[in-house]
Amino acid sequence: MARRESTSAKSLPLPDEVVLVLQGGGALGSYQAGVYEALAAIDIEIDRVAGISIGAINSAIIAGNPPERRVERLRAFWDRMTSALPSFPIWPNDQLREFIHEWSAGFVATVGVPGFFRPRLVPAPFACPGSDDALSFYDSSALAETLDALVDWDLLNDGPVRLSVGAVDVESGNFDYFDTRGPRKQRIDARHIMASGALPPGLPPIRIGERLWWDGGLVSNTPLAEVIADQREDMLVFQVDLFSAANQAPRTIMDVMARAKEIQYSSRTRQITDQLMRQRAEHAAIARLLAKLPPELENDPDVAELRCIASEHALNIVHLIYRANAWEGGSRDFEFSRRTMLEHWEAGRAAVEATISRAGLLARNIIDGRSATFDLTNHR
Repeated sequence: MARRESTSAKSLPLPDEVVLVLQGGGALGSYQAGVYEALAAIDIEIDRVAGISIGAINSAIIAGNPPERRVERLRAFWDRMTSALPSFPIWPNDQLREFIHEWSAGFVATVGVPGFFRPRLVPAPFACPGSDDALSFYDSSALAETLDALVDWDLLNDGPVRLSVGAVDVESGNFDYFDTRGPRKQRIDARHIMASGALPPGLPPIRIGERLWWDGGLVSNTPLAEVIADQREDMLVFQVDLFSAANQAPRTIMDVMARAKEIQYSSRTRQITDQLMRQRAEHAAIARLLAKLPPELENDPDVAELRCIASEHALNIVHLIYRANAWEGGSRDFEFSRRTMLEHWEAGRAAVEATISRAGLLARNIIDGRSATFDLTNHR
């Protein structure tokens, strides 16, 4: 089994392929940037990035820059996203912090985000049917300029890191991936990244050729299933989720909004990983049974088919999940204040550090070629 030697004493032994999977979640996406910065600091080399929505934007910046510039470009993107709001001081209690949090989100809803989206001059309900103004509340054309400034599209398409981003065909309702390799291989540019993050009714559909595309999170907020379906060798996946499946029962209406989003956007990750582990257990049982068969059945066609089904490469999935603070309500995914961005970024770094400090079993799994899922972060 091929292995890549790590140069850092804190790093993991790495299997043949290391994948970074980035969920959608708007303003929470700086958590993913912090995760990437921490992984890069311990010399974990990424072979593939797959993203949805804000995860697609972060993925494009990673794949579209050389290793030494990725963190710098991620920082430039998030600095631009939060430039309209000041870095508020830390407030003395959660009630005051929640107030300024909701105020910041309301400010964004009113004026937009620099380099990302802005309100339309003609509000959608009053626009001419079929026009661009009629299809969304905001104009996201500024995002194309931001991406062009921060992403080397030739490197993204032809470089060493594979990129996959998901979107939904508006007319057919079919979910699909834009990919720089594999059977879906195509030339990706800013339109494909914007399509993956075109969440209606806020942002407009993106036209690519003859088709219109919306945010992939409408169907699945994680590209984990796509990555697993395409596995060809031993794989380590860092699954970075911006919404937690488990949390306390809500106490206020803002808690209700926040909890509903968490369940909606985290459910696919949990479903996919649960199905994956059940399938792996079934395949292991088949392999044990095949080992007990008499020699005369060795060449039986049905046995050969079962052997093919049971044969699979090792897969280890590390969950890095953002767990919201008490003051973050239902508006957390569009609260683009600088203070909050920096806190999310640092939370991503801390999650990787906590995971690596407790990753003995994960390292043993990688060395022995076994499969499992891990959440090694300290839950608040």
